[in-house]
Amino acid sequence: MSGAQEAILTLAKTLSGAGEDEEPLLEALCQAAEQWWKGRLLPGVTAEDCGEAYPCAAAFTAAADLAAARGGDRVSGFTAGSVSVQVQSPAEAGTQAAELRRTAQRLMAPFTVPGDFAFRGVRG
Repeated sequence: MSGAQEAILTLAKTLSGAGEDEEPLLEALCQAAEQWWKGRLLPGVTAEDCGEAYPCAAAFTAAADLAAARGGDRVSGFTAGSVSVQVQSPAEAGTQAAELRRTAQRLMAPFTVPGDFAFRGVRG
């Protein structure tokens, strides 16, 4: 694993709160996120040109994917006094994943081809 990949994994662990049992999945998600962002870079732009935005965006993307994979089965709160446990709903997990993805998109916006715009049926 390269230094950049280790940095991405470390950031993703912090963002996602992944446990030891989730580490193999998170590592695979980090590698997939890194490849996905490489494919979106503008022509002539390298990952190194993006500075810290690149590993952060890959980590945010991997953390979002892990949140989506969890599907809302995470405990989001615990009170010991009157024993109360709150479980994160699937909707909350989806919202968290969407926020992480938006952050990744914002970080990489100057370095990538916009993924939300396309010409269709335009005659020249």
